[in-house]
Amino acid sequence: MSTPRVVIDNAVCPTATLVKVDSARRHGILLDAVQVLTDLNLSIKKAYISSDGQWFMDVFHVTDLNGNKLTDESVISYIEQSLETTHPDRSHGFDGLTALELTGTDRVGILSEVFAVLADLQCSVVDAKVWTHNGRIASLIYVKDCNSGSPIEDSQQIDRIEARLRNVLKGDNDIRSAKTSVSMAVTHTERRLHQMMFADRDYERKPILQRSTDSPVVTVQNWAERGYSVVNVQCKDRTKLLFDVVCTLTDMQYVVFHATIHTSGDKAYLEFYIRHADGTPISSEPERHRVIQCLQAAVERRASEVYIYIYFDSKSSFLHLTGVRLELCTDDRQGLLADVTRTFRENGLNVTRAEISTTRDMALNVFYVTDAIGNPVDPKIIEAVRQKIGLGNLKVKELPLIYHQKGEREEQTVGVGGAVLLSLGSLVRRNLYNLGLIKSYS
Repeated sequence: MSTPRVVIDNAVCPTATLVKVDSARRHGILLDAVQVLTDLNLSIKKAYISSDGQWFMDVFHVTDLNGNKLTDESVISYIEQSLETTHPDRSHGFDGLTALELTGTDRVGILSEVFAVLADLQCSVVDAKVWTHNGRIASLIYVKDCNSGSPIEDSQQIDRIEARLRNVLKGDNDIRSAKTSVSMAVTHTERRLHQMMFADRDYERKPILQRSTDSPVVTVQNWAERGYSVVNVQCKDRTKLLFDVVCTLTDMQYVVFHATIHTSGDKAYLEFYIRHADGTPISSEPERHRVIQCLQAAVERRASEVYIYIYFDSKSSFLHLTGVRLELCTDDRQGLLADVTRTFRENGLNVTRAEISTTRDMALNVFYVTDAIGNPVDPKIIEAVRQKIGLGNLKVKELPLIYHQKGEREEQTVGVGGAVLLSLGSLVRRNLYNLGLIKSYS
């Protein structure tokens, strides 16, 4: 049976929906299954994977981002149809657009310069994702001609775009490693970003900042009796974690034969039994070290450092925690991203990760920001930036209210004035968690 068989069960587990997949084994099938689930922003709480012989069997325990079981029939139907397709569609609406792939040295303001060049060359940004890691930046940007609304196909225009963006990316000291490419090919954006940063060898570059206590712990050992290499990953749980790890193993040409994924609180524990495509385990210490480096990088690329503001409101006795994640929602226009990111740069904000999208002429953009050296941003600067861009347009993404003296829970948002800024990975956060005053919102 070459067509996968999918069963979605809401009766077995009281806290999660079970998604079972049986299929003939082929390279990449695990990644395809995980990709379908993570593209829907589902949280994978547990997973059991087995693919000895010619058969592949998976069981995923999934919830929505609120921790609820799946009840929407349209979502369930989409999962069934997508998983039962041998090669799921990865276009995600990017047909008819031109894809720009950029890698180079990260620095404050580089995104502002990139979007300024695109605006000047009459390129309209429809969708984009930007990752930074270990002092490197990778971006996949989908554009169209702002006058005709068509993909950019003129060879001279493409040459101009590549040349000017390459000059921006290389700056003064990155002549050899800055890369740009223009393509009409449709690909899965986040997998491609992993591939770009892997090709850029971000995993072996010296980290700009010292690793925090929340950094992933990766071990690799050989099980000689069974001919497997056993990979263990322990890190903070978050959405799309399993996708990031499986994507990297797949692109490094390893085959996952068995795996167990378990989450507890805000921690995730992943164990994989892998071999090379030719059936052999990891054979040398340098290879083992490289696997560890690459998996640590895969986890860290998406896990931008997020900070919290703590408010004590004497009138209501609320404790508010809010992450510094800026969300822009406004009418789309030519040059919008250039103007917004220029304001960030002028105020010393560094964008560590970005997700750009447009829907029905509306810009829906998310920016994760720090100061110029990677530290928390002064709340007064964030407020000044919001005043410049528009308080109604640029908002700080708030975490839900998580503590009230009367024991009530509700969702509430507040401004950023008069806050005390702390790192989510700090001792303060861990103490709050241990005391039961906060819970994970990974």
